[in-house]
Amino acid sequence: MPLVSTGELVSEARAAGHGVAAFNVITLEHAEAVALGAERAGAPAILQISENAVKFHGGRLAAIAAATSAVARASSARLSLHLDHVMDVELLRAAHPEGFSSVMFDASKLSYGENVKATADAVRWGHERGIWIEAELGKVGGKEGEAPLDAHAPGVRTDPAEAAAYVAETGVDALAVAVGSSHAMTERTAALDHTLIGSLAAAVPVPLVLHGSSGVPDDEIRQAVASGMVKINVGTALNTAFTGEVRAYLDAHERGVDPRKYLAPAREAMAGTVAGFLGLLK
Repeated sequence: MPLVSTGELVSEARAAGHGVAAFNVITLEHAEAVALGAERAGAPAILQISENAVKFHGGRLAAIAAATSAVARASSARLSLHLDHVMDVELLRAAHPEGFSSVMFDASKLSYGENVKATADAVRWGHERGIWIEAELGKVGGKEGEAPLDAHAPGVRTDPAEAAAYVAETGVDALAVAVGSSHAMTERTAALDHTLIGSLAAAVPVPLVLHGSSGVPDDEIRQAVASGMVKINVGTALNTAFTGEVRAYLDAHERGVDPRKYLAPAREAMAGTVAGFLGLLK
């Protein structure tokens, strides 16, 4: 099936009052698992490749983008291709020739004024090429290389009034907000501020994005969508499923050397995780 645009999937989900999940792709097996899980769930999904994943592939976007796109096009599910957590402007500019319909441009580490300027520039560039742009306001934290961050600390969460001003000044198409989740959580213990989610949804005219959803329990995700979240980002949960199967196989087969023997169950475990998250959002 041809790739669908991220903007289309997010707009459809928002209009229907449900969510759409975006899953991080690191390897070919990740992409295959997302496609398989989406087919099983009978739901659309977003395949997203982060700047960190590009760094893992030697700083070269083309190969992993082409592989992920090929998997998506061969799938019967409606899938889009998204470039996530981009801080490098050169990587941002690589999105268009590689077929991405959307980019999350991350200037959240900058001061508010610098964030607005950099993001507005990215939005202008993207919109000239038909690319949907997501940005972040607040401090989700937890990514590799960052200092530990308490998701409940004062000043961490996104302020609704500031969010409204930020969207107006930058022209972004979607906004990732800090409401109590954190990246790279391996246990699903996050407690979200649903009152804040509702206030943010009322304050800004664009869809809200929840980063760090791997650490959020099922009921919290359902309630977050009911409160106004639309795009739900999942990464670490796939890696947990993947690594668990690889570790179990290698523990049981100390002399095993064929990677297909452990990558196949790892891919299957990720597909089950994908289908599970998609089932929450219908």
